[in-house]
Amino acid sequence: MTVPGGTTAPLTLQRADGDVPVDISRIPAREAAERELSEPMYHQNDPNLLQRGLDRFWEWVDGLFSAASGATPGGVVGVVAIILVVIALVAALWWRLGTPHRSPATAGDSLFADGPRTADEHRAAAARHATAGHWNQAVQERMRAIVRSLEERVLLDPRPGRTADEAAAEAGRSLPSHADDLRLAARAFDDVTYGGRTADEPAYRRIEELDTALQRTRPALDTASPGAPS
Repeated sequence: MTVPGGTTAPLTLQRADGDVPVDISRIPAREAAERELSEPMYHQNDPNLLQRGLDRFWEWVDGLFSAASGATPGGVVGVVAIILVVIALVAALWWRLGTPHRSPATAGDSLFADGPRTADEHRAAAARHATAGHWNQAVQERMRAIVRSLEERVLLDPRPGRTADEAAAEAGRSLPSHADDLRLAARAFDDVTYGGRTADEPAYRRIEELDTALQRTRPALDTASPGAPS
């Protein structure tokens, strides 16, 4: 208790019987007040723990906006405009590029996910998927048939972990007249396998026609791999 002159005096309480005043020093008085205020009856309408946490969170967000608006032309309106522009740019990139591709060197990106099968087995699987209208799977199996066929013809060395892009680039050196079509087929395979795209029947038919054409194409002798059939 502060009295004129800036000094602190003990708190004096009048006894209920009015006989002798009771002096209580500052610290015990404070402790007594804290005990009194800690009684449940004083906290019945206090917010719960979750509400207090949310209040702290929104105070933090408000602080961020206040700090950003102070450093941004236009204040809060300028901050909101910048956020909307960033969201629009991210949405445009996502729509244009699709789901981000994984690195070709990542394990699991290899062309053949299952055990070894022949080119004819992959072609049969592709035909079954095409009949059922499962164009994504049909595209995948037909591309695998192309690469396996090139390995069987010794135009590609069998190599675990090879990606569709790598196979197309290597095969294009032996079959230069089909190099562009091989790259497009590999891109279609990547789009449906890793890019979240959806294939359709024309996409599958183009790869099917490429597979048929490659079976009739002789490799370029000056760029074919050693031991390739003529």
